[in-house]
Amino acid sequence: MKMDERKQRILQALILDYIATGDPVGSRTIAKTNKLGVSSATIRNEMADLEEMGLIEQPHTSAGRIPSQFGYRYYVDCLMEKQPLPEQVKKYIQEILSEKISETEVLVQVCSKLLSQLTNYTAMVMAPIMGKIKLRYIQLLPLEKSKVVLVVVLDNGHVEHRTLELPFSLRNEEIQYISQTLNNNLQGLSIGQWKSGVLNTIYYELAQQKYFLNEIIEIIEMALVSKDDHKVYLGGMLNILDQPEFKDVEKVKDLLELLEEDKVLKDVLTNTGQEIGIKVKIGTENPYEGMKKCSLITATYELDGKVIGTLGVLGPTRMEYSKAVSIVEFLTFALTEGLRKL
Repeated sequence: MKMDERKQRILQALILDYIATGDPVGSRTIAKTNKLGVSSATIRNEMADLEEMGLIEQPHTSAGRIPSQFGYRYYVDCLMEKQPLPEQVKKYIQEILSEKISETEVLVQVCSKLLSQLTNYTAMVMAPIMGKIKLRYIQLLPLEKSKVVLVVVLDNGHVEHRTLELPFSLRNEEIQYISQTLNNNLQGLSIGQWKSGVLNTIYYELAQQKYFLNEIIEIIEMALVSKDDHKVYLGGMLNILDQPEFKDVEKVKDLLELLEEDKVLKDVLTNTGQEIGIKVKIGTENPYEGMKKCSLITATYELDGKVIGTLGVLGPTRMEYSKAVSIVEFLTFALTEGLRKL
């Protein structure tokens, strides 16, 4: 759509004012609060054109105008200026995420809380997709007589550790040999890439340790096909009720019910695509009826160049898009860095 600069500036001013106040915006308000260099009468004429173009609309009970869904779409795609995230906010995020977090699930949960806290919207973070995850390495560590600790590290940073009882003690060299044999055969493979020949080789080479080898293989399998596959962590689920649009609980009932459906959340986040970068879905662009009055901002995060999960914020269509996009973008970077360190 072609639009002259003056219309663009008026549309941008109207949207930003409406986002800030929640009140329909009139030509006088735009003239007073924005240095556009034109009269309120001129602004009024331009607003009439914007309304004809479907970019703004008039609520029944007000003389002012509000953005339409199409208007928000045009703003996000063509007019929005990314709001730089203050350095103190970046530092705060990095400090929180570096506080002795040693497990993937904890990192994801903390990110979800941070996202909701910083945006005041409902945050959702999908845990790494374990079905695509490969074994980085395993290690057996002697604990005490007849006990070892099995450590399983996946390439998404997830760590499993189990204490195993042995029928009799093993020498350190034997424990090291078992670890080396398992790594030589399974390292870098996902569960879908396991072949029967691989397991046969392991059982052949470790025939003397067969009495507890089955238990080790089972633990590695369970780690790779974790029951938390696609698990979604929610933060600030009730933040949506703080928005004026959703003060009436009846109006938001369908949305709250959706947010309690784990399958729906997985679907919403997995269907945002695998492209790197920010995606914004506005109003009816969202797939579920309860979300048609909301906007969803999502981004995928990755490890070693592979997309392994998605995070996002859900708020009213009258959301602070610029601020939310900057926070989602930086938290995506911080989460990726955190996973890389793990």
